[in-house]
Amino acid sequence: MSQLKNSSQYYHRVLQRIPPQALPAFQDEDMQRRVWGRRWGVFNDVGTLRTILLHRPGEEIRVMTPDKYDPEIEALIDDDEQWYFRSDQGPDLEKMQQEHDAFARLLGDNGVELVYMDGGPRDPNAMFVRDCGMVVDGGVIVSRMGPVGKEHGTGRRGEERYITAKLAGMGMPILRTIAGDGLMEGGSFCLLDEKHAALGMSFRGNDSGADQVEDVLRTLGMELIRVPLPGFAMHLDGGILMVDHRKALVNVERLPYWFLRTLKELDIEPIYGDYRDISFAINVLALRPGVIVMDRRGVWTREILERHGVKTLPVDWEECTKHGGGVHCSSLPLVRDRD
Repeated sequence: MSQLKNSSQYYHRVLQRIPPQALPAFQDEDMQRRVWGRRWGVFNDVGTLRTILLHRPGEEIRVMTPDKYDPEIEALIDDDEQWYFRSDQGPDLEKMQQEHDAFARLLGDNGVELVYMDGGPRDPNAMFVRDCGMVVDGGVIVSRMGPVGKEHGTGRRGEERYITAKLAGMGMPILRTIAGDGLMEGGSFCLLDEKHAALGMSFRGNDSGADQVEDVLRTLGMELIRVPLPGFAMHLDGGILMVDHRKALVNVERLPYWFLRTLKELDIEPIYGDYRDISFAINVLALRPGVIVMDRRGVWTREILERHGVKTLPVDWEECTKHGGGVHCSSLPLVRDRD
């Protein structure tokens, strides 16, 4: 035995005593607390919201100036830096901040921990944090943004750096960063239930990006459903958002017919939004099962949701909407309960 430590068998004997263990799995709650300090991620898109990522619109908004107005599309637009604002006037930053602050207060009043992320000094899209990542059980997949930008390198490419720095600094596991020629943004990611996720395929999300998301989901035992979006539609959240277990708010103009059949097969009830306000009313955020935050102007769709047993908490979002996104686009849940 005295010669064992110098023999080729030494580590074999050691590993018999202290073998590596694959289980419990990475996302096991106790293991996450032990290794990462707390449980991270979400099981579904409607469980009680505990922690959320936001970016309060700030001075970066001022790059959107009235001299960029294009009457052809009735908006301010910069083709090089790749932003737009649906008005012939510059943004009212104070009003945008008031709307965003009221939204944040509502979340805080409902027990949600608020985490704020920085953005680039010339990146007016930074408030739309949803697109920066796709959160699943155990951590986050960091997106790779489509718009690249030219002169200042803005567009949206580069926001990946800010979310990675923020979440990694908090201790949240980065499960993957979309790499290579992959494109995928969080606004196109929807957890239908704990076994199925949908991903919108568009010019802002390609097969390479979807393959990389699918690799992560496979470790969780989940199936990925790729949903082709029509025309120049950017994100899946313009077509479907979960509002309760087995209930989804749906815009039929943004989804293929077969996907509506898939919802039925998954026992998910589609709640069809009203055509008069669906373009912005669908952009909602679930606080807990059957309770959502939505734009106050979606009065017709709100009535439909309430008839289907979904409670709605309205917020003002008129000025922020001119920038092209609602409360769903402007928030990224980091932790939800399983309920």
